[in-house]
Amino acid sequence: MPDPSKPLTSSSPSALAAVEQDILRACSDAKRDRAEVTLIAVSKTFAADAITPVIAAGQRVFGENRVQEAKAKWPELIAAHPGIQLHLIGPLQSNKAKEAVALFDAIHSVDRSSLCAALAKEIAAQNRHPQLFVQINTGEEPQKAGIAPADADAFLAACRNDYGLRISGLMCIPPVDQAPAPHFALTAKIAARNGLTDLSMGMSADFATAIQFGATHVRVGSAIFGHR
Repeated sequence: MPDPSKPLTSSSPSALAAVEQDILRACSDAKRDRAEVTLIAVSKTFAADAITPVIAAGQRVFGENRVQEAKAKWPELIAAHPGIQLHLIGPLQSNKAKEAVALFDAIHSVDRSSLCAALAKEIAAQNRHPQLFVQINTGEEPQKAGIAPADADAFLAACRNDYGLRISGLMCIPPVDQAPAPHFALTAKIAARNGLTDLSMGMSADFATAIQFGATHVRVGSAIFGHR
């Protein structure tokens, strides 16, 4: 994997190729098909001139943390490069649901009833159905968004039954000071018992471990673009 302590923006296509090799290796080790894992290149805070070489190298799925930042740079990039998929991986305010549904192909941070209501309203109004992930706060960290593991089953049932949302999977961000494997295992267990097939787990430092535990989406930023 590229050294994340070194800025790599100028050589991001080669960094992307190195990440791709690491994903292939992790899939082989886990006896999984590479096609089961979607690489989300996390382009938050990077301008279009840093993103364009990564698109040119073949990457088509990108992740952003903020609706406003994505609105400022992605419509023009998407128009110039058909086939781009844009994922919102950061927290979403309910009052930004309209813009998020219009712009993003996937939202990884569904985590409260008010947001469910706002998303359901906009999905119906726009007839647009982004892929939805419920964020699980596996470490129960007070400063972090997400549903506590003990509340996950009830929340998922409410998403489906009360709001009519099509939830496809779960997302987690393990605590930085803990081994990620138990958090990935817990997230996968919750998903399995709720009939969910998609798992958004793993970032630059731990995506190989996440793939071992069934990740279908890995969110990789610094290993491709360098540190912000």
